[in-house]
Amino acid sequence: MRHGPRRIGEDAWEFSLWAPKSRSPRLVFPEKGRSVFLEKQGRGWWRADVAGLAAGERYVFELKDGLVRADPASHHQPDGVRGSSALVDHDAFAWTDADFVPPAPNKRVIYELHVGTFTPQGTFDGAGEKLDHLAELGATCLEIMPVAAFPGGRNWGYDGVFPYAAQHTYGGPDGLKRLVDACHARGLAVILDVVYNHLGPEGNHLRDFGPYFSKKYATPWGESLNFDGPDSDSVREFFLQNALYWIEHYHIDGLRLDAVDEIRDDGPNHFLRELSGRVKDCGAASGRNVFLIAESMKNDPRMVREAAAGGHGLDGVWNDDFHHAAHRLLTGERNGYYVDYGRMAHLAKAVGRGFVLTGQYSEYYRRRYGLPAPDAPAERFVSYLQNHDQIGNRLSAERTAALVSPESLRLAAVLLFTSPGTPLLFMGEEFGEDRPFPYFVSHRDPALLEAVRRGRKREFAAFMRRGEPADPALEKTFQAAVLDWDKARGGDGAGLSALHRELIRLRLAHGALLNGERKSVRVWFSERKKLLAFTRQGGGRTLFCLFNFSARTARANLAFGGGWRKALESTETRWGGSGAVLPATPSGPLAPAGRSAVVYEVFSPDAAPVSGDSL
Repeated sequence: MRHGPRRIGEDAWEFSLWAPKSRSPRLVFPEKGRSVFLEKQGRGWWRADVAGLAAGERYVFELKDGLVRADPASHHQPDGVRGSSALVDHDAFAWTDADFVPPAPNKRVIYELHVGTFTPQGTFDGAGEKLDHLAELGATCLEIMPVAAFPGGRNWGYDGVFPYAAQHTYGGPDGLKRLVDACHARGLAVILDVVYNHLGPEGNHLRDFGPYFSKKYATPWGESLNFDGPDSDSVREFFLQNALYWIEHYHIDGLRLDAVDEIRDDGPNHFLRELSGRVKDCGAASGRNVFLIAESMKNDPRMVREAAAGGHGLDGVWNDDFHHAAHRLLTGERNGYYVDYGRMAHLAKAVGRGFVLTGQYSEYYRRRYGLPAPDAPAERFVSYLQNHDQIGNRLSAERTAALVSPESLRLAAVLLFTSPGTPLLFMGEEFGEDRPFPYFVSHRDPALLEAVRRGRKREFAAFMRRGEPADPALEKTFQAAVLDWDKARGGDGAGLSALHRELIRLRLAHGALLNGERKSVRVWFSERKKLLAFTRQGGGRTLFCLFNFSARTARANLAFGGGWRKALESTETRWGGSGAVLPATPSGPLAPAGRSAVVYEVFSPDAAPVSGDSL
């Protein structure tokens, strides 16, 4: 059975509802003063075909006397999560993207944004007005934080309670479709962040319909979803069909799966494996290559291992290790999970192998942690210097630009785009946005708001001597996160933007950077000098990248042997730096300035490889 409504004629709609807790549910149309009893289908399913309806018609379900609820699979909640559901005619939208082809896996450059704070308008259409900026930047994938209907108008999106309904304050179903269509017109694929591990607390009435939740497991947000217990088949279908719904009706090209470690399933066919198979079949049927990227902190190679080899068959995984290793060296921070990082060897391992924690003892977890993934192509690891979590889950929600110098920002940008892996930028990172991105909500329940405040304070108890987290319920907390687009047009922001454009151009054009084979990467480092260097080869081309993480000029004991030329240096004035210091064609050891990076490429087929056993 298909969850939710479906148009089956000129003015006729099919309604399917899974409600094993209800003995005789009714479908009610409040504006028409009309109601219809649903027919029992077995195993908790109910169905009704109703004529005389049009798109936009409001409806609810009466499960028993006085218990009225919106459709769990509502496609639109125009009056918010406490209002009625509304019918959506998905066939009415005039798509123009028939010729769009998503970028190949090794050409994905992801740009993550939050719709509500990306522009002053805080809408899908507002985001659409900035797509030319993203196209000029060179991004190839737009990743949108969750848009499933949530309470109020301010929320990160992970408190959604209607997984099929695009948030009405953002512009609803048509607004999201316009954004996707506009992205495709500019060559941008669209990744939608979806949450299949929990639902938000306010407006969540799934328990009134059936056993959607399980007491068998606990998650940080309460009970786990019921993916492996009695009556779990229809719960699984609710979320499996949701993934296909976004792909079919909104032309979404990929899904980012939130916190998959909290998707609990002890069955023989794990939910993630089944999801991967269903999504691939859906894409194949429509001639599209739809992909799935997981957020997982377990460093588990099964995430990106093919299903036939015992894995979940996902196409990518967020790699926190790259972030943690780079952030520790850039900022010197040692608290929390950063305790496991801080050496150049850690960053070298992240660059060369992907994961850093691969089975050794972790001081933070106080046990052995992770496994290596030697056979996974590098593009399956999504690398980043910032994302919504790594910013928003800090006490003061500082972005990296508020923590380090412009020199360090340029160094980090070169590292991100020359390292193996799929690079991800968080909105505004390309021009050095230093406004915070704090956690914010707009729940209507005062008791729930107070519980959220207490929870945030508990989370940051160890850091309270430096202040308190911003109140997530206040309007000013939300407004503080809205991007300042003026920064992109002048000063350090303009130079940093120019550097990002050049790095992305180089990334997408150079055969060495498009090669995801780990064996094509050779890495050197010096703990004492805080130097990192690596070569990358591919497509008959070679690049050499050198990074100085110390504050002083340092000598790198490497020999080139001729045939090399400089592609870029992070200190150049065109990026806002003080000026280049390294030679255009190196012939001996290099002495990069403090907090700087340089990239050299081979221009002669007879060039000698970089030599030297130590920096």
